[in-house]
This record gives sequence, C-alpha cells and structure tokens, in this order.
Amino acid sequence: MAADSRPKRPFRWHIGVFLAPAVLVYTAIMILPLAGTLQLSMFRNIEQSQVFVGLANFRTLFGDPNWSVGFWNALRNNTWFFIIHMLVQNPIGVMLAALLSSPRLRFAAFYRTAIFVPTILSFVIVGFAWKLILSPLWGVAPHLMDFVGLKSLFTPWLGKEQYALTALSLISVWQFVGIPMMLIYAALLSIPEEVIEAAECDGITGLSQFWKIKLPLILPSIGIISILTFVGNFNAFDLIYTAQGALAGPNYSTDILGTFLYRAFFGFQLQVGDPNMGAAIATMMFLIILGGVCVYLFLVQTRLRRYQF
Repeated sequence: MAADSRPKRPFRWHIGVFLAPAVLVYTAIMILPLAGTLQLSMFRNIEQSQVFVGLANFRTLFGDPNWSVGFWNALRNNTWFFIIHMLVQNPIGVMLAALLSSPRLRFAAFYRTAIFVPTILSFVIVGFAWKLILSPLWGVAPHLMDFVGLKSLFTPWLGKEQYALTALSLISVWQFVGIPMMLIYAALLSIPEEVIEAAECDGITGLSQFWKIKLPLILPSIGIISILTFVGNFNAFDLIYTAQGALAGPNYSTDILGTFLYRAFFGFQLQVGDPNMGAAIATMMFLIILGGVCVYLFLVQTRLRRYQF
C-alpha cells in the first residue's frame, strides 16, 4: 500500500519540446539523405527504371576494373592525405599551442589570430591563391626561393604526379593548422594551476614539464583532434577540386574519394554520371568514416579517459 501511495514522477514534457527542433533538423539534413543514399546504392537504372539489385553496385565497384582501379587509387591518395595531416598538422598545432600558452610570450593574441585566420578563408580563395603562388610562369614562389638562394630546388609541384598530392596536403595543413592549435591551447589553459605549481615545486619546469605533466593531460583533446582530422580528410573535396579540377590531375595523382564520387555521380566531360554508382561510393565513404570513428570510441577513447580530470 505504501508503494501505491507514492506520487508518480511527472513527465518532463519540456525536454521533448526543446529537443524536437534539433531532432527534426538533424533528421531532415542528415538521417533522411543518408537513408536515401543507402537506398540509391542498391538500385540500378535499367531501361529507364530503377531496379533493385542488392549489392551488385558494390561488386561492380570492387570487381570491375573500370571502377575498382579508380576507387583504390582514390582511397590510397586519401589515406596519404590523412597521414600528412596527422604527422604534420597536428604536431605543429600542439607545438604552437605550447608556445602560445607561455605567459612570457609577448603578442600571443596577435600570433593566435594570424595563425587562425587562414581557417576562415574560402577553399576557392586558398586553392586559386596557392595555384598562382606555385605557378612556374607567374608565381612568386620561384622569385622568393631565388632570393634566398634556393631556386634550384623549385619545381612545378602541382604539375608533377609525385609531388602534387603532397603539395596540396601541405597547403591544407597551412590552412587548418589553426584548429588543432586553438583546441590544444584551450586544453592547456584548462589544466589546474595547482598541478603546475606542484610540478614546479618538484623541480619540473620548461620542456620537461610539458612532456611529463601537460602532454599526458591533453591526450584526450589530441584524440578528439585526431578523429576530427580523420573525418574531415575523408570528406575532403573542395581544395582538390579548386586547385586541380574534377579530374584531380595530373593523371589522377591527386584524386581522392570526394573527387572520385563527384565524377561518378554527376559525370564529367566524356564520363556519364551514374547516381547509383555514386551512391555506392558515398556509402563506402560513410562506412570507412564510421569504422574509424568506432575504432576511436571503443579502443582509443576508453584508454584516454584515465588522463581526464
């Protein structure tokens, strides 16, 4: 009887009211397009009608040389694009954040702003600007390298297969290094002052303090930056398209999954667009990104939680 007399907890209807707009917007711009893409990847246009073919488009993507060669080339290039960001962009971001968090550094706010400004620039502006800078005909790069005595090292990097993708990757690093810098900078500022003071009392200062105290404490933030870099790089499209065009030249050496998807879905020049195959490629991109995120969430993040306050 006592249990029956207890008042029931009121239904918190206001939670649903506040969540409903976000859920509706997310469903409209994310869930429904994703479901439509998955559905489209399992159909094929046969005699002007969409016919369900199951996984046949994926078998074509992996088994037909007309598609598989381009797909594996784009995936290999995309992986190299991501590796350069992980090995160059993120370590530089950590280094810059460590330097800018020093209380003895003058004009730190100016440096932070200057480094972060390229992040807000349009891909179109960045692509065309660097294409002009690195041009062997009218670019300023040959003259600047001649000024410092290094003109013999200049080569048309965007025009050679062995250098083009790496050059574009470094341009992307230049543009987005401000994001990991600011995230790591915020993580460094969030470290309790008591921890720093205790380390100084134990004689741990300078570079030793960063490696032994600060770096382990910001590992969760570095993990978040790494997964954001992975997702962003495997969704990349704009910079390659702006600088090298839809064909991602020279000779598809800068072709990544985004440009490969664009040509497959919409067609380009003599290639006829195939929305069904394009949807299959988009589905593979989704599965690759989902796999990477799951690996981070279930294998990496659980180990990094021990470093959180």
